Amino acid sequence: MKVNFDEVIDRQNTNCLNTDGFRGYIFHAGPEKVFPYSDEDFVRMWVADMEFATPQPIIDAVKARLDRRIMGYTMMFKDDYYNSFVNWCKTMYDWSFTREELAFSTGVIPALYQLLELLVKKDEKIIINTPAYGYFKHAATYNGVEYVKAPLLKENNDFRIDFEALEKIAADPKVKLLLWCNPHNPSGRVWTESELRQVADIVEKHDLWIISDEIHCDLLRTGLRHIPMGKVMADYKKLITCMSASKTFNMAGLMFSNIIIRDEKLRKDFNDRDKNVGMLNPLSIAAHKAAYDHCSDWLRQVKLYLDENFHYLDRFLKEKLPEAVFKIPEATYLAWVDMSKCLPDVENMSDFFANKAGVLLEGGDDLFVGNAKGYIRLNLAMPQSIISKGLDRMYNAIKER
Repeated sequence: MKVNFDEVIDRQNTNCLNTDGFRGYIFHAGPEKVFPYSDEDFVRMWVADMEFATPQPIIDAVKARLDRRIMGYTMMFKDDYYNSFVNWCKTMYDWSFTREELAFSTGVIPALYQLLELLVKKDEKIIINTPAYGYFKHAATYNGVEYVKAPLLKENNDFRIDFEALEKIAADPKVKLLLWCNPHNPSGRVWTESELRQVADIVEKHDLWIISDEIHCDLLRTGLRHIPMGKVMADYKKLITCMSASKTFNMAGLMFSNIIIRDEKLRKDFNDRDKNVGMLNPLSIAAHKAAYDHCSDWLRQVKLYLDENFHYLDRFLKEKLPEAVFKIPEATYLAWVDMSKCLPDVENMSDFFANKAGVLLEGGDDLFVGNAKGYIRLNLAMPQSIISKGLDRMYNAIKER
């Protein structure tokens, strides 16, 4: 069945971060912060969830679970979910892992908070490649550990790993862990096998822990294939892999993620320190199992739609804002655009576009840890009509400036 990704869905009054939480998240402000636009009139291109309906097989699976009529305490007692997830990994990435290695968390970010608590002491350090998802920094700050920035090299919006700098940082005996992102957010790079092996060599040489956040691994451009770090580092015990169907199938609010931990002691400590004491949301289990069992065709279709959205943005920028530096990313539904030549005197891009264009977006060093000055991140997982409206508003605001 062909999915209608052009449908505009009303999300107002659902307590979603996208519509109700932008003041606190983007602007660190409360309801006192006012704009020339009403909340309902904003074009929202910021937080990384989709404006597309969650796939129907997932909705049906949740309804079927609700029809059982009891939402009691729930844990993972059987292997049926593991079988669905590992079959997905075998099909998509030619990679698998044992049932014993699979643990769970309410999300990748809560897992990072907990893993850093277990693996890094207060006087030790972690490595973060920048630009980076802001919660990488927050996980370090929460645990009182120092994060060392390893800036990616960039040329015409093509991002590469600075292996020489990474090696130098990793050699510090205080550095204990690399917080890795594959595919990378926000640049959208899909790291090649050669790049992954070079990173693996550095990690193994210095006996570091590595947490590989692979939550965007299914959202690649059509024709590309994800390589899990677990496949490259097949026998390395100090690797943790974080995955979830939440980004791929737009169900982040169900708060569920797969945390694959090879080291037996760490896995035990992780489960022992679980703030939810092993309890899981029964609807989340049903939803994620349905995603892996029944939603591969939906994923194929959404990737084609996202491909076209990226081409639309690319054409728009080339025709109307040639000073903007942009390259269609290999993964994610997030466009990482260098606007510094378009708005050389604007320090806060998010504030400018909210006030002057009525477009909500993220960008800059404050939200992306570092190496992000002059950049904006645009969420393109939405009907193209909304993207068109947002880009037109942005263009007019820049020209008026």
